[in-house]
Amino acid sequence: MNIRLYNARILTMEEGAEIFEGEVLIQNDRILYVGEKDSEAVFQNTWDREIDCKGNLLMPGFKDAHTHSGMTLLRSHADDLPLDEWLNHQIFPVEARMTGEDIYELSRLAALEYLTSGITAVFEMYLTPETIADAFDHMGMRCVQVGGINNFGGTMQEMEERYQKLNHKSPLQSYMLGFHAEYTCSKALLEQVSALAHKYQAPVFTHLAETENEVMGCRERYGMSPMAFLDSLGIFDYGGGGYHCVYMTADDIAIMKEKGLFAVTNPASNLKLASGIAPVTDFLKSKVRVAIGTDGPASNNCLDMFREMFLVTALAKFREKDASAVDAMEVLKMATVNGSYAMGLVDTDVLAAGKLADMIMIDLHQPNMQPLNNIAKNLVYSGSKQNVVMTMIHGKILYENGKFTACDPEEIYERAEKIRNRIGS
Repeated sequence: MNIRLYNARILTMEEGAEIFEGEVLIQNDRILYVGEKDSEAVFQNTWDREIDCKGNLLMPGFKDAHTHSGMTLLRSHADDLPLDEWLNHQIFPVEARMTGEDIYELSRLAALEYLTSGITAVFEMYLTPETIADAFDHMGMRCVQVGGINNFGGTMQEMEERYQKLNHKSPLQSYMLGFHAEYTCSKALLEQVSALAHKYQAPVFTHLAETENEVMGCRERYGMSPMAFLDSLGIFDYGGGGYHCVYMTADDIAIMKEKGLFAVTNPASNLKLASGIAPVTDFLKSKVRVAIGTDGPASNNCLDMFREMFLVTALAKFREKDASAVDAMEVLKMATVNGSYAMGLVDTDVLAAGKLADMIMIDLHQPNMQPLNNIAKNLVYSGSKQNVVMTMIHGKILYENGKFTACDPEEIYERAEKIRNRIGS
């Protein structure tokens, strides 16, 4: 479909670019043109649809760089509990009863929430990658999955097969190597992960330094921090990164810089589980790229990038006792450009000709966006999901003016409720 979006304010997220008035032209799944108005004099296309943006903002979609979508079943299921009790006595027992078909349906539910939050791609780690890929494919959602192998589930053969298969499933789906965490994997298993990364010269992602107990346990086992230990095995020789990265030393951060790794911060989850505050300012000072994730809806419980963006900067300011720490524009970069690169999606980072047509429209005609002193900072400090009036992925509008265009949400809610009733009983 050829779509013309005109009369728009445009934030391309290209380095140094300012917001300007113009239009964006879409041809099938790609951006044909981004620029000043009156492009009709240059492009004589027949448009299947022309949308008057009425001065609202077009920008790249947000990238949720760490999540477990199937955990929608566990939203508000076991809140306000200590982490160990929450995980071992509430989460794991329920997950043991979930089928691949359950996770398919529950991932579809998560996709609806991502769309309302302006999220156009997710970095997913959960239990049944094949049904997850099907779910996001059917929803039209871009998804990069990462392996979550550990001592209790999954095999290296399965992860390699998924790496080969899911990277060729569809234009919307891809797969990266990964494992759950150092503390859930034996050294022998981690050595196999490293060998596979070297075989494919591929990046690896994992949960990393999320809690103090995790770091202390690794030091007791190996005499090193999780970051140093994993690096000693060569796991990150071809890049990758860690989710959470709360308890990182200067030496750990130096390794991340040397290896070109990403730190994916998950502020709401880390606060709710009392895990701590990630040293985002230290990452930035060391030129370590930071992306943002929501984590799963069991530990957040909201798949909302606006809340995450505000918390990233607010917590950094509190941690450093410096109100100038982590500028809002840096946070927007984390939520869009850096998330794209962490996920290996090099064509979804900015709005530019030739890039994939993954974008959102922000309603500026809302009280929380007025006056228009600084639109970009408004997004981080006062923006909310209510401002998302359009979410486009791969050139298709999937959410517009409060309506889902490609599915019946009530049918998805009903299926999720049936799963809850069955497993809850």
